Amino acid sequence: MRQTKPPHNKQSARVSLAFLIASAITLGMLILAITLVAQSYRGMEQAKVTAAAATARQLALSVDDRINAITQPPATALALLRHDPLTRSSTLEQRLQRLPVIADVLTSSDIVSAVYAGYDNGDFFLFRKIRSSGSLQFPDAPTNSRYLLQSLEYQGNLREGIWQFYNSDLELLERRSLPDYDYDPRQRPWYQAARAGDSLQLSAPYVFFTTQETGLTLSQRAASIPGTVLGVDVTVTDLGSQLAELKQTAGSRLAIVSASGELLADADGNTEPDAVIRQVLEPGTNREIRRFHQQGRDWYGMAEQLGTLPDEALSVVVAIPSDELLADVWAALARQTAIAGAIALLLLILGWFMGRQVGKPLERLTDRVSSLSRFRFDTPIRSESHIREASELSIALDDMARTIRSFQNIATVLNRGQDLNQLLRDILDQIIAIVSQERGAIYLYSSHEHKLDLAVNRGLELPASLPAINQAADDNEIIRQLRNHISGHPVFAILRNRRKKLIGALIIEMEVGDHTHLSDDLIVFVDEIAGSAAVAIETRELIESQQALLDGFIRLVASAIDAKSPYTGGHCERVPKLAQMITEVAEQASEGPFADFRMNEDERYEFHLAAWLHDCGKITSPEYVVDKAVKLETIYNRIHEIRARFEILHRDAEIHYLQACLNGEDPTQAARYRDEAQAQLQADFGFLANANVGSESMSDEDVARIRQIGAQTWQRHFSDRLGLSGDEQQALAGSPDAALPATEPLLADKPWHIRTWGDRVPPVQRDDPRNLWGFDMKLPEYAYNRGELHNLTIQYGTLTEEERFRINEHIVQTICMLDALPLPDRLARVPRLAGTHHERMDGKGYPFGLSGEDMSIPEKIMAVADIFEALTAVDRPYKQGKTLSEALNIMDNMTRQGHIDRDVFLLFVRSGTYRRYGDQHLKAEQIDTVDESLFMKP
Repeated sequence: MRQTKPPHNKQSARVSLAFLIASAITLGMLILAITLVAQSYRGMEQAKVTAAAATARQLALSVDDRINAITQPPATALALLRHDPLTRSSTLEQRLQRLPVIADVLTSSDIVSAVYAGYDNGDFFLFRKIRSSGSLQFPDAPTNSRYLLQSLEYQGNLREGIWQFYNSDLELLERRSLPDYDYDPRQRPWYQAARAGDSLQLSAPYVFFTTQETGLTLSQRAASIPGTVLGVDVTVTDLGSQLAELKQTAGSRLAIVSASGELLADADGNTEPDAVIRQVLEPGTNREIRRFHQQGRDWYGMAEQLGTLPDEALSVVVAIPSDELLADVWAALARQTAIAGAIALLLLILGWFMGRQVGKPLERLTDRVSSLSRFRFDTPIRSESHIREASELSIALDDMARTIRSFQNIATVLNRGQDLNQLLRDILDQIIAIVSQERGAIYLYSSHEHKLDLAVNRGLELPASLPAINQAADDNEIIRQLRNHISGHPVFAILRNRRKKLIGALIIEMEVGDHTHLSDDLIVFVDEIAGSAAVAIETRELIESQQALLDGFIRLVASAIDAKSPYTGGHCERVPKLAQMITEVAEQASEGPFADFRMNEDERYEFHLAAWLHDCGKITSPEYVVDKAVKLETIYNRIHEIRARFEILHRDAEIHYLQACLNGEDPTQAARYRDEAQAQLQADFGFLANANVGSESMSDEDVARIRQIGAQTWQRHFSDRLGLSGDEQQALAGSPDAALPATEPLLADKPWHIRTWGDRVPPVQRDDPRNLWGFDMKLPEYAYNRGELHNLTIQYGTLTEEERFRINEHIVQTICMLDALPLPDRLARVPRLAGTHHERMDGKGYPFGLSGEDMSIPEKIMAVADIFEALTAVDRPYKQGKTLSEALNIMDNMTRQGHIDRDVFLLFVRSGTYRRYGDQHLKAEQIDTVDESLFMKP
């Protein structure tokens, strides 16, 4: 029987890397250098053709960009104008009111020459620049003319055409009647194309009717009036000079040509295609570049169709002299050939020596290492090899990949951590993993108590706090203090912020692997990682403290507003709570209009801030206006002055009686006259006092009676010019001082009762150039009118028109104040959310006059919350707090009148939010039974 010997367990020999691969690398380097040099020379001609084609296509893209740059701004302006009141204007007078807006469009771009509107009745309204394309288009225009208005208006069968010239301030310089002005916009292609659809229409280049310029027309149908079409004329006269800027070389030819061969623009200013351009356009040419000879030179030319205006089939024609196109390339090729030869020679020499260090075992590492170049650091790199160098390299690469993964993880933790406690735990875990250990801890420094508090601990037995830590001590001193309390082999890293202030300490117990013997490199490494962690901790603490400061400041402002008036105390606090309750139930909805409504954390916080600050503008509202409980109230109730005058008339009646008796008249008759006069005074004063309360609406008869009572007179024996403030003296400056004794009416509206706006006119009118926010509010004639008759004859409530504006102006101030804050992007909508709770669904609200379609769900919720809180509040001077059913009935009527959003109101009722709010904030007598079915009726 044949026996086989067991195989010997031999250890594979580890051979030198140089012997295996040195020859192959050296030969490969030599072949590569020779091949590259040969291929570089053979490929030069092909490179010339490719470069020319790429240049032509790049020029086409650049021309497309230029044409888009010409048409895009006018298109944007047209999109805004289609919503402008100009589209609904039916008379020239109404259209002239929109000239400032149209003038802004003209001045916003040098290439926009005219803006106009065509109406379905044949009316035409055009506003254009006098100068366009750098030249004066109307030489007979008056001096200083900047704009020309061309208007064609039909009145029945009569047609009236006029031209009006304006200067730069839109002041009319001259008006010309043009009875023969015959232009029907409805017959023009731009009108017909835009009327047929709702999208933006762009015409082919053509010669304009009035100026004979070449250009394009952008037109679009008005948003709400289909028969009205708006148009913008854009000149392309300057396109040729812009093409000249795109020439790649001095001798290049560049032109834009239509499908019919018509030259639209030429970089050299030609009006007709020259021989070079015509050769490129010969039949049979297309996108492919071709070489030809013309004018004694070799050219590369091609025609590239433009993406802009595809219906017009415009092409950019490019012709570049061969010698100019690649002149630098040949020189560069010569230099590169010389450099390549030198490098090839050098690599030939170095490759012999360095190639010995690379071997076949690295090929097995190539696939795995290539994953690192694709940022896949989670791929195992280690590879077994008999070659010592390759084996050690694979181990090192594997460690490097693991270290990179750890740095990635800690970078993610530092950048994305939101909660400070979780951030500290993640930082500690990642640092422990990086140094391949298992235990550690982080202490945070308390500057108030001068101690280190244990924030995160992973397996160490440490005291909860380390007292008597001096913040001013250096790192070595603090580490010595820590060693007094902590045993073992820890590495300490002192955490300091950007200002070098102590914020904590990092502790890593070194007990695993080679790191148990501490080295300076390890300590420096841990300290550097801890520095990044310290910055992240400081940043998170700053963010949290800033947010806490912002919340505190907001509550401070809201509390100040509530504290300013005892009658609105708590309003700024209750509205945010109610608004949040409504948004919560809206987000929980799974069907109906709120099925898709959801808010992220940033949006919730943004809404939270806006709710708290929705009335911050009230801090500027005069307290006596906000709290005005009676009609004659200013800083005090002026009914007392009027009562004093009645006392004078009452005394005068007594004096007249006594004088009659002294004069021997019948005492009985005199007494009767006195009693009647005094009784009438009592009745009149009682009527005025009741009217002053303003609890009921006042009829026209009551107004007439107040004026009749006020016409009574009394004698003033003292000057009304003494003891006055500067403001009062200024108000009296234009009124003569009456001789004493002076006869005064019982009630009067005197000139000094009025305060004009002066130079403090609020920017709330739509046409006010200072109105940067889009407010649209009616401004009263006067800032204040404290006239006695003016106030007493208020027919509803206690506020005059001027005071009502002051109340409403608080929302303007709210928006202006919040808009002035440097809010981050995530809070950018706070001014809008806070400033629209007085808007109405029918567009009759303030300060913007928005409609329901313009408002978001959170804005509609804010309006409902504000109204319900105001209706049920018991701290208002002018009304009693409503019960739940009374408030909901009022709000139901408001939904039907277009005041508030019905969907939000029904959600408010169905969800029972009104009752939960009532249980928390209303008095027991206000919480009554509510029949919710009454509000569900359509």
